[in-house]
Amino acid sequence: MRLTPDPARKALRRVFGYRDFRGRQREIIDHVCAGGDALVLMPTGGGKSLCYQIPALVRPGTAIVVSPLIALMKDQVDALREAGVRAASLDSTRSGEEAAATRRALLAGELDLLYLAPERLLMASTLELLGRAQLALFAIDEAHCVSQWGHDFRPEYLQLAVLAERFPGVPRMALTATADPRTRQEILSRLELEEARVFLSSFDRPNIRYRVTPKRDTRTQLWRFIAQEHPEGAGIVYCLSRKRVEETAAWLREKGRDALPYHAGLAPETRRAHQERFIHEEGVIVVATIAFGMGIDKPDVRFVAHLDLPKSLEAYYQETGRAGRDGQPADAWLAYGLQDVITLRQMVDSSEADEQRKRVERDQLEAMLAFCELTTCRRQALLAHFGETLAQPCGNCDTCLEPVATWDATEPARKALSCIYRTGQRFGIGYVVDVLRGADHERIRRNRHDQVSTYGIGADLPPAAWRSILRQLLARGLVTVDEGGYGSLRLTEAARPLLRGETALHLRRDPSARRSRKSGRPKGETRFTDPGEQALFDTLRRCRRDLAREEGVPPYMVFHDATLEEMVELRPQTLRELGGLSGVGERKLERFGETFLEVLRGDNA
Repeated sequence: MRLTPDPARKALRRVFGYRDFRGRQREIIDHVCAGGDALVLMPTGGGKSLCYQIPALVRPGTAIVVSPLIALMKDQVDALREAGVRAASLDSTRSGEEAAATRRALLAGELDLLYLAPERLLMASTLELLGRAQLALFAIDEAHCVSQWGHDFRPEYLQLAVLAERFPGVPRMALTATADPRTRQEILSRLELEEARVFLSSFDRPNIRYRVTPKRDTRTQLWRFIAQEHPEGAGIVYCLSRKRVEETAAWLREKGRDALPYHAGLAPETRRAHQERFIHEEGVIVVATIAFGMGIDKPDVRFVAHLDLPKSLEAYYQETGRAGRDGQPADAWLAYGLQDVITLRQMVDSSEADEQRKRVERDQLEAMLAFCELTTCRRQALLAHFGETLAQPCGNCDTCLEPVATWDATEPARKALSCIYRTGQRFGIGYVVDVLRGADHERIRRNRHDQVSTYGIGADLPPAAWRSILRQLLARGLVTVDEGGYGSLRLTEAARPLLRGETALHLRRDPSARRSRKSGRPKGETRFTDPGEQALFDTLRRCRRDLAREEGVPPYMVFHDATLEEMVELRPQTLRELGGLSGVGERKLERFGETFLEVLRGDNA
């Protein structure tokens, strides 16, 4: 029997404090509440969690949520409990007594949601336990982990098809924010969800501003971005190597920012401590390898910066999606250079993966490189990669805000290709540039490359210009890097038409380091143009921080920034008025309402 929509809307307002559903949430929730299976694709910050949390409160029994990381489970359980929901998890951090109490609560019907890692779920004892409980639904979160061709493969996810066999009457839903068309089909097939209804929401995150810049002096570029745009906000800085993570975090601390390293080489207790500080405190920057992020549900991350090129657009989209989950303006900033391209190509070629896997990884890297070298709207290209069309340029990426200049690079490109060929396709970037510019040093003389026809023919261009040309030739596939690990440049078949004079080539003109950036929003973390409103917002944030410390939870679990902004704009004076704001549920109103009203009334002035 199909349930009426009233219980779902009531739970949305009473528990979570939201006035209405967003996007396709209503449609998804009705379908699952009625017992249907679903594949839900929704961007980070789009409200995926509500799509199974509301049915968990409406349907009889307990919802089982499969989540890949303990940190993610803990974060969601804590937030649900703050909202008055009966939620728990079974994981390795629980004592035997705590685990036993959770199992008893499950069998007694005293839990709305139970979170499990896939490894725990697949244990025979867990499957037997679930077989004795009344189950509302299964929600498989981060479902892209099932894809063997994806960026975040988890082999244990492949075994979750057992749920269809063991619990055929329980609705199942798979949820993810990161899945191209191939990965979507793989999710449906491997989880035996072929009959499930697919709910595909827009992948667009319009609040995120995408920016890609060629590397010059990376640290200076990063600091200029952080100091000008996010002098106080929380952020994540991604690096490829552990050494660079440590060095960058130390350097940011020297510059006065609270920056913490995070990578797999740190002791587990150190990683946990740094993650807890990032979640619970404001304005902390984590410098990390890609090992950091999936378990983070922090809504007020104001920027994500990449100091090295991501391996794929899927990885880039997921990592940048950790910014601005609250819907407020956020930045995705990426600096990449020629060495990034060479390093990643070498990593692919030298890996022990089979040739099919290497071909997929090369294709993914090609798409990432093409994105970096775009002269058109980045958001349109990013969405197109996921099968979505954006009719008009977004107006909120660097190529829209500062249209990219191009130039006819046909002749310089031919010179570069010829130089690579005439020096034997055995040398790296620096050497090729030296020959083009006619450098006079012993290595060139020893190799007799001061006698080749391309020696000195590029003296009219500075080294940075030649590196830009070579970088873009690599990105376009006219040049590749050898598989020997030495970074030698080699020509591809795609270079032949250009060398023969059959085609022309236009390349990006890299922006000047001094070029100013247009900005459509005020610098820094200021939210209001009126000083009085900004002062009230800052006071409300301090109030929130103090309450969060007392409760032992992150500040956003008290109220999101968006709720505080609404308090400033509407100035509620009674509990009834405060309860009408978005994000103020009954339990939070009861626990925190009077404290915030005192601030709004000026009682503590």
